[in-house]
Amino acid sequence: MTGESRSRPEQERTVHIATEAGRPDRSERAVPAGRSLDADQLDDQADAWLVGKAKLGSVEAYEVLIRRHRDRIYRIALRMLGNRDDAEDIAQDVVIQVWTALAGFAGDSMFTTWLYRIVVNRCIAYLKRRRQHTPLEDPDVVRSPGADTRAEARDRLRAALAALAALPPDQRAPIVLVDIEQLSYDEAASILGVSEPTVRGRLSRGRRQLAQTMREWT
Repeated sequence: MTGESRSRPEQERTVHIATEAGRPDRSERAVPAGRSLDADQLDDQADAWLVGKAKLGSVEAYEVLIRRHRDRIYRIALRMLGNRDDAEDIAQDVVIQVWTALAGFAGDSMFTTWLYRIVVNRCIAYLKRRRQHTPLEDPDVVRSPGADTRAEARDRLRAALAALAALPPDQRAPIVLVDIEQLSYDEAASILGVSEPTVRGRLSRGRRQLAQTMREWT
């Protein structure tokens, strides 16, 4: 039986998140029929091609997809939740959920839109259950070589993360997607399942609240 015709492995089979940075999407390269791909060739395939293979049960193709997008999955979860352990848990839960739900992905949106919608929804559901927020120092700022680690800079960063964590999830999500992850309004609207004007309105309210909270630091 070929790899494409075998049944999907059981959910309990672990799909690991690679720790290296994901590569950007590339145009699909032609693959001769009947020939398997090595790791480098899989890395060169477009998301849509990999999704098709993963839906047929290819764990290898799915692992490439996750490795490609895992950094943003984690960043979105971290900035939504403000806690590294929680973000890691959500990221791993998303890896499993996406694998089991992939058969239902109809392809009527970009894979990343569908993927990040799952991440945001998991975070929002988690926040509804959790009342305490524990914002942490942003590892991209505090641990980067040459970053300003003086006490005032750390305090300002903690204040900013606390202010972000205090926002309602529906305002926090568009700020994370647009202001931090630099996605377009249209992309954020697709991920959140709302209209672009709604995204802009939530962004405006969230930015206004952040500015008011951070006024003493300006």
